[in-house]
Amino acid sequence: MKLTVELPTRLHRDLLAYAEVLARETGQAIPAPSKLIAAMLARFMATDRAFRKARHAVQAAGDGLALSEKRRKAHRRLGYHCLPRKVKKLKR
Repeated sequence: MKLTVELPTRLHRDLLAYAEVLARETGQAIPAPSKLIAAMLARFMATDRAFRKARHAVQAAGDGLALSEKRRKAHRRLGYHCLPRKVKKLKR
């Protein structure tokens, strides 16, 4: 997917400097700043705890809604408790 963004001049300069430092440290060619942005955003979102918590809550709610009431009752009757992406046997 392509995305067009406007960067302040100072941020663009910093991004160019970052690319140069990265190239020196890795011994590779200077990467295009546009190629760095996707990796930087992915890393930022992967380490953002608030985002992960909110995303997990949304996914958990979606998974819970995906189970029909009939299936939930059947799972409870068999002693299973459904969690997002997991099924655990309840201790009796």
